[in-house]
Amino acid sequence: MREETVRIHKVEVLSDDWYTLRKTTFELRRRDGSWQTQQRETYDRGNGATVLLFDPERQRVVLTRQFRLPAYVNDHPGFLIEAAAGLLDHASPEERIRAEAEEETGYRISNVRKIFDAFMSPGSVTERLHFFVAEYEAKARVGEGGGLPDEGEDIEVLEMRAADALAMVDSGEIMDGKTIMLLQYMQLHLMN
Repeated sequence: MREETVRIHKVEVLSDDWYTLRKTTFELRRRDGSWQTQQRETYDRGNGATVLLFDPERQRVVLTRQFRLPAYVNDHPGFLIEAAAGLLDHASPEERIRAEAEEETGYRISNVRKIFDAFMSPGSVTERLHFFVAEYEAKARVGEGGGLPDEGEDIEVLEMRAADALAMVDSGEIMDGKTIMLLQYMQLHLMN
């Protein structure tokens, strides 16, 4: 049995529109053994998965470009280059990422390999993101991709040399955290 370190006193729902924003009042046991009362807001949007499509023979990757309002309101044009990703929506991470890859990129992938999980913004967002890599080849493209219009998606599919994608991280053209992590994994473990 683990030692008690947190006592939840009150949870208030501040917003339950797109996702759920809660304000929690709790006590946290500090390292010196004393208890400190704190309040934090957490944004719960569910857990997600992301995948880097990598062609080892041609040393190419498939990424996407789409508009992200939070980036736009933070002094950015808003169009981010990203790896395919999506929320789990009650599916397993493996099932969901296969479906998301096809919806967003048009590529049907079968063999996905999980590489790690990460909390991307643990100071305020509850999401745990499952990271995958998958090999693809040109003949695996079964559709145009682009996302689901009824979900507000208008996604541009980008296929590029892996070295060019890494250079785009260095230049600041790729600023999405999950994509940077996947490209760095690729550079360390997948590239020739």
